[in-house]
Amino acid sequence: MGHRVGYAPGVYDLFHVGHLNILRHARSHCDYLVAGVVSDEMAELAKGRPPVIPLVERLQIVRSVRFVDAAFVETVPDKLSTWEQVRFDVLFKGDDWRGTPKGDRLERDFAGVGVEVVYFPYTVHTSSTQLRAALDALADSSRNHLTRNATQKST
Repeated sequence: MGHRVGYAPGVYDLFHVGHLNILRHARSHCDYLVAGVVSDEMAELAKGRPPVIPLVERLQIVRSVRFVDAAFVETVPDKLSTWEQVRFDVLFKGDDWRGTPKGDRLERDFAGVGVEVVYFPYTVHTSSTQLRAALDALADSSRNHLTRNATQKST
């Protein structure tokens, strides 16, 4: 079959076990794994807010994962444009994309260039969105506590 190059795109913000699982599973299905780390600008366009962790730091984290052979900064939303630069044979995504319009489009687009799309189980109990919500709640609680203390001291 030859040398199989895999590509695992993601924001990889607030790196957690779900990210690690995707990269581990992806590496077991290819000979060489490239992690696509979405730029801050692209992440904000896709998610409506910038990542908590800046791109340079997310790249350092992802490059340090032993399952990753190389990291590539994604600066365009079109995965086919990324494929033209990276030339991977298989694209890995969480199964939350399976059966969705964007997942169907991804499969259709990549079938035309001979790239297989492989889905892995999404880690439901841990996500960057959940972690970010917890951090936001802590920050709100801290702000409320500080406001109450300042109000009590001024009276």
